[in-house]
Amino acid sequence: MHAIDEIEKKELYGYQKGAIDQIFDRIDNRPSNYHLLYQLPTGGGKTVIFSEIVRRYIEEYGKKVVVLTHRIELSKQTSRMLRGFNVKNKIINSKVKELPDQHEYMCFVAMVETLKNRLNDNKLEIDNVGLVIIDEAHYNSFRKLLSFFKQSFIIGVTATPLSSNIKLPMKDNYNELITGEPIQALIDKGFLAKADIYSYDVGLTSLKVGINGDYTVKSSEALYSKIDMQEKLLTAYEEKSKGKKTLIFNNGINTSWYVYELFREAGYPVRHLDNTHSSKDRKEILRWFRNTPDAILSSVSILTTGFDEPTVESIILNRATRSLTLYFQMIGRGSRVLPNKNKFTVIDLGNNVARFGLWSDPVDWQHIFKYPDFYLESIKDDEEIERNFFYKMPEKLREKFANTPEVSFDVEEVYDQVLKNGLRSKVILERSLEQHTSMCVDNSEDAYEARMLAMELKDDIDCRINRYAQCISKSTKNYRDWLAEDYFKKLRINIVKAYQ
Repeated sequence: MHAIDEIEKKELYGYQKGAIDQIFDRIDNRPSNYHLLYQLPTGGGKTVIFSEIVRRYIEEYGKKVVVLTHRIELSKQTSRMLRGFNVKNKIINSKVKELPDQHEYMCFVAMVETLKNRLNDNKLEIDNVGLVIIDEAHYNSFRKLLSFFKQSFIIGVTATPLSSNIKLPMKDNYNELITGEPIQALIDKGFLAKADIYSYDVGLTSLKVGINGDYTVKSSEALYSKIDMQEKLLTAYEEKSKGKKTLIFNNGINTSWYVYELFREAGYPVRHLDNTHSSKDRKEILRWFRNTPDAILSSVSILTTGFDEPTVESIILNRATRSLTLYFQMIGRGSRVLPNKNKFTVIDLGNNVARFGLWSDPVDWQHIFKYPDFYLESIKDDEEIERNFFYKMPEKLREKFANTPEVSFDVEEVYDQVLKNGLRSKVILERSLEQHTSMCVDNSEDAYEARMLAMELKDDIDCRINRYAQCISKSTKNYRDWLAEDYFKKLRINIVKAYQ
């Protein structure tokens, strides 16, 4: 099964025909200035659907159509797809200053900013526009143009009908939302690949939320450039994605460069790409990525839209996000099907699955469209997510503790026993320390080696400390940090004593 958006492929699938009929029902029966929003998952063939709508609209209504995109790559892809549907169209890019030949075309594809500037300068007037189609409609840059098309029927198209700006909900600009096939249905029918998702717990309480409602680049860079996070990333890749063509998403250019160095030193074929690269470099890097079977591309969210590389087999979210749109866009980059590819791997290093649910889970888009505030307020916060963490020792590390039959420790269970027996809660940490001490001693030749092993227990210790703090309802970060520091000091002292 091929990716849907290829130009040679003009036949429409059943669900696409159904969507087009539904949309024409509104065009035929609603006022001529009605605003309609259409949702379809990434990879469902939105461009195919609206290209056929454009063709049919021009044929039936004889009025002009404007298609708006917000990236130059999307303009070119859209123009090519329209030509595949025999719709002669003209791209209005920065080179086009005026339209002396506008009567030769019934359809124009324009970048939002360019068109806005031309219309504001009165350089350009497109007459008789009956229909305006807005691609990636969740971006708010399109609002500036709506005043120029007050009498036109507007169709916004998006995979995620949730505005990129909390203060400007989509329900204020659109009269109605029509939802397309859900992700799971597209997987079942063979139009999208199935995602095998692996989540690695990450402590995110140091992250700060910025003015746009998502985590700041600064706080993300501080967390994700740490050595232990880099090691976690490399381990996850080697466990689940080794040898697969992999796309890594980071929040911040510095982090992406760190990731590039990490994989380069480990001997893997890797490149870095961000929005400061020239268009020539970008093309060269993407060509390399396409032609290298086990390539790793580390990027900042530049490849979330308008980038289509069906051969991607693995997506790594080396970042956390509070944006549902970004979550779907990042994972969607791996969801194209090919004759030899019907599934792909996702590694989540930002607790994103815990925050939003699985990528293929059903989403009530109608509810989100009508009550976006309610949805945004109900997104789980990091402390709540981390309360449910259970530490599972990675296989490689478990081998270093081969002489210890049981390495897990149920803090809650021990807490219940301690309470029943009327003991102090500190006993929990003492018992945990005993176990950790004997784990290090039983698997080492000397005190030095045991202390080195103790260093590897950091994640396990953090998890136990967090669970302990929840049990005793004292969960300030400073208190937990102090406990962890104290615990580690005692563990080292215990080890030295054991060898004396």
